[in-house]
Amino acid sequence: MDSTRLAYSGRAPAHTEMGARAARSGAWFYTETVLRAMRAYFWPILLYSVGQPLLYMVALGVGLGELVDSGSGPVDGVDYLVFVAPALLVSTVVMSASAEMTYPVMAGFKWHRLYHGPAASPVSPGQIAVGHLVAVMIRFAVQAAIFWLIMLAFGAAPSGWSWLVVPIGVLTATAFAAPLQAYASTLKDEGFQFALIQRFVVMPMFLFAGTFFPLSAMPVYLHWIGWISPIWHGTQLARLASYGAEVGVLMVIVHLVFLLACTLLGVRWAVRSYTRRLTS
Repeated sequence: MDSTRLAYSGRAPAHTEMGARAARSGAWFYTETVLRAMRAYFWPILLYSVGQPLLYMVALGVGLGELVDSGSGPVDGVDYLVFVAPALLVSTVVMSASAEMTYPVMAGFKWHRLYHGPAASPVSPGQIAVGHLVAVMIRFAVQAAIFWLIMLAFGAAPSGWSWLVVPIGVLTATAFAAPLQAYASTLKDEGFQFALIQRFVVMPMFLFAGTFFPLSAMPVYLHWIGWISPIWHGTQLARLASYGAEVGVLMVIVHLVFLLACTLLGVRWAVRSYTRRLTS
């Protein structure tokens, strides 16, 4: 129930109690606020979430896959469609999250100033930062789940554990989105920073982090792009879950630690940056 209906119902709690609730659960309150705002774009979001994986699966999976399978044979022991599908899921969610954590973050501080209203309430700046991130990740959990269902429809997820690509995709997106959100919160003018990030960070990760071919197929001097890329770490885990790719236990730990470390460091940086800007 929204605040207006609650007030008219005559059952609104005391101001002190409402303030205590906001102080205690402010991150969830702001998550709900962002999700409610997303309802205005429900159909475009749904069309994007369904249309993009369909196009990827047909063009890059079925179309290109036929050429690869008939030419060089299986990749990593499986059909090319099975090989590339989990990587496309991870990459799609990461790239989508990158769009949500650039201009929308700046809009919260500068253009629409949507952060300033909650910051004047008992909701803390850190809760606003976390709430925004959680709302975006909920949206992309749904997107990843839709992508996984489309993978199943195309026969591109043969393992019984393939459903794990959904949380893996969300974790990977968070590992990139949290530091990007923190960085965006430090900018007071848009300039060309976000365009440069898309061109020189997001696209190289998409193209050279093992999405379309194994990282070992690249020249050794380019391997570092994969090593520092959340997309590569997430893709390796997603391939393990989707079709049982050979990923050793030690490397599974390395991939998880890398993604979790990026997430935690990014959240901490974002909380500090939001607090500095919204209390200054």
